[in-house]
Amino acid sequence: MPLIAMTREMGSLGKDVAAAVANRLGKPLVHHEIIDQLANKMRLRKSHVIRFLDGKANMWERLTTDKTSLAIYTADETLALAERNSVSVIRGWGAAHLLRPISHVVCVRVCAPMKLRVRRMMDRLNTDDEAFVTNEIKLSEEAHGAITRRHFGINWQDPEQYDLVLNTERVSIDECADEVLALANDPQFRETGQSVQALANLALETHVRAALRADPRTAKMQVAISADRGHVTLAGMVDRDHEPLHASEVAAGVAGVKDVRNQLKVVMASRTKLDA
Repeated sequence: MPLIAMTREMGSLGKDVAAAVANRLGKPLVHHEIIDQLANKMRLRKSHVIRFLDGKANMWERLTTDKTSLAIYTADETLALAERNSVSVIRGWGAAHLLRPISHVVCVRVCAPMKLRVRRMMDRLNTDDEAFVTNEIKLSEEAHGAITRRHFGINWQDPEQYDLVLNTERVSIDECADEVLALANDPQFRETGQSVQALANLALETHVRAALRADPRTAKMQVAISADRGHVTLAGMVDRDHEPLHASEVAAGVAGVKDVRNQLKVVMASRTKLDA
């Protein structure tokens, strides 16, 4: 069964579309389920993580959030969900961008004009403060935009990043669900042995990256990781304060890794640094 990865604009009814699709497929919708694991790995409160990802973090929360670790662990949890094949729809968390390379994943964006979204959010929050609601939407979108630019190098509102873009101004929730399911049933999004293996490879690369980040010996290493059927290759340059062997040890301990090819090179100090 194809996996559906969705992103949405605040007030676009994307939550409702995702829920409708998951309900028709008879499988769970995933959104907040990974928050607990993220908070534990980051050693932060659950509310802290939610506010940061929603663009509502205060100054102290922004300063105390390791953005790189959060991105790595979010990808790790998202790929773990995807490879279990126990869910059909993942909403948010950059899933549409993380899973874009996998041919059996349908990437969907749900949007609507700003004025309509503001009106919907005012009704939902039971407020007539249009300026406040508009600002909340803009803050959320700025945070989302910053995250996708930093970690994926893309504009998340660019329609070319998705297989399907739905505008709920004139298309109902049920009609949106119809369109998503029609695309999910298209033969070009059918699971194949090759696409399943591509997902497994991507997931293993992500799990290794998370393990390296979690280990104090390798947390600061800049490592390029590739995986193919359990065979993992580590490449890149590390400074002389790091021991490449530690990366091999950490990677070898990740479930699913059969062997590790370590191509890491130690960067020697420059003559200027030695003479200082």
